[in-house]
Amino acid sequence: MRHDSKLEAALRAKYLALEGVLNERARRLWAATESRTIGYGGDAVVASATGLARATIRAGREELKKGEVVIGRQRRPGGGRKALALVQGGWVEALERLVAPTTRGDPMSPLRWTCKSTRILAVELRNQGFIVSHTSVGKKLHELGYSLHALRKSHEGTDHVDRNAQFEHISAMVEDFQARNQPVISVDTKKKELVGNFRNAGREWEPKGQPEEVNVHDFPDDAVGKAIPYGVFDMTRNEAWVSVGRDHDTPAFAVASIRQWWRTMGLPAYPNATELLITADAGGSNGYRTRAWKKELQELADDTGLNIHVCHFPPGTSKWNKIEHRLFCHITQNWRGKPLTSFETVVNLIGRTQTKKGLRVRARLDKKKYPTGIEITKAEMKRLALRKDEFHGDWNYCLEPRRAK
Repeated sequence: MRHDSKLEAALRAKYLALEGVLNERARRLWAATESRTIGYGGDAVVASATGLARATIRAGREELKKGEVVIGRQRRPGGGRKALALVQGGWVEALERLVAPTTRGDPMSPLRWTCKSTRILAVELRNQGFIVSHTSVGKKLHELGYSLHALRKSHEGTDHVDRNAQFEHISAMVEDFQARNQPVISVDTKKKELVGNFRNAGREWEPKGQPEEVNVHDFPDDAVGKAIPYGVFDMTRNEAWVSVGRDHDTPAFAVASIRQWWRTMGLPAYPNATELLITADAGGSNGYRTRAWKKELQELADDTGLNIHVCHFPPGTSKWNKIEHRLFCHITQNWRGKPLTSFETVVNLIGRTQTKKGLRVRARLDKKKYPTGIEITKAEMKRLALRKDEFHGDWNYCLEPRRAK
C-alpha cells in the first residue's frame, strides 16, 4: 500500500505537469502508457492519481494496441456528447410546421405575420421547449430542402375565358399585316424613372476602388424630374422609337409618341401603307376602356389617312406584349449601373441601345405639357369613325379616317 501511495504521488506530479499541454487524446494515451508500464492493477492506480475514468484508460490501451493514428482529431468520428438538437425528439417536425407554406393562412400560426429568419425560428422553438440554436435551424432547413427565395411574379389574376382566343386573334392579325407589308407596332409605357444622381441597379466597369458616387437616398424632392419613356416597337423591322416625356403619361402623350414614330421612322419605311396595326396592353394610357386614347387615335387616322387597327392583350397579360422583351429589357440592360443624372442622359442611353439581332432605337425628349383630367363626352365618342370587330369588339377595333365634308 505504501508503494502504491508513492507511485500515485509520482504519477499525480507527472500528470499535473503535463495536463496543460495535453489534449483529450494525448491524456488518454499517456494514461494508457503509464498503466501498461505498471502492469496488473495499473488502471486503478492511474485512475486514482489522475482522476481519469478507467474506461478512458482502457480505451487508450486499445488504441495503443491497434496502433491507431488519427491526425487532426481528438475523438473518433461520432465520439463525444451528442448535440442537443440531435437527441431531442420532435423538434424537426415542429420546425417544419413553422415554415410550411400552409401556415401562411393559419391564423393560429405564431409566425404568420413575422419574418421567418433562422434566429426567430430558433426563438420560437425554444418557446416550445426545445433547446436549439439558429445555426442548427439553418442546417436542418437546408437538409429538408428549403432555401431562401424572393417573391416571384407569376399570378396574373383570373384568366379571361377568351384569353387564348385573343392571343390567337392577335397572332393572326400580325401575320396578315406583315404578309401584306403593312406596319405592325407594339406600344407601351416603360417604368417611370427618377432623374437625378441616384443609384441605378446593376454594375458597371470602373477603375478598381473608384465606384461612381451617388446620393445615399432616392428622395423624389431631390430629383430633376421624372422620365416617362413611351415606346413604339416595329415588330417587322426590329426598330423602335421612344419618346421621353417629363409631364404626365396620358393618352395624348401616347398617341403623340406614335405620331412621332410615324413621321420619323414609319412613313419612310412604309411609304405605301394604308393600314396600321397596334398591339397594346389592356390598361394605362392606351387602355381599351380609355375614351381619350380612341379620340387621339381618330385624329391620327384623320391626319395620316391610315386605317388604324388596335388589338389589346387581355387584362393581366401585359408581359406577352412584344415591346416588353424586345425593347424595354434591353434598355434596362444598357443603363444598368449608370445614374440617370439628366433627361439628356436618359435619351442618350435609350438611343444607344443595341442588340446582336440588330435592334435599332431612336429617342427624343418630349417637353410638351399633357394635362390630366380631360373628359371625353359621349357625343364626341359618337363622332368617331370607330368600327368594332366581330370578335371582342371592346379589345379589337379600327379607327377609319374621316373624310372632310
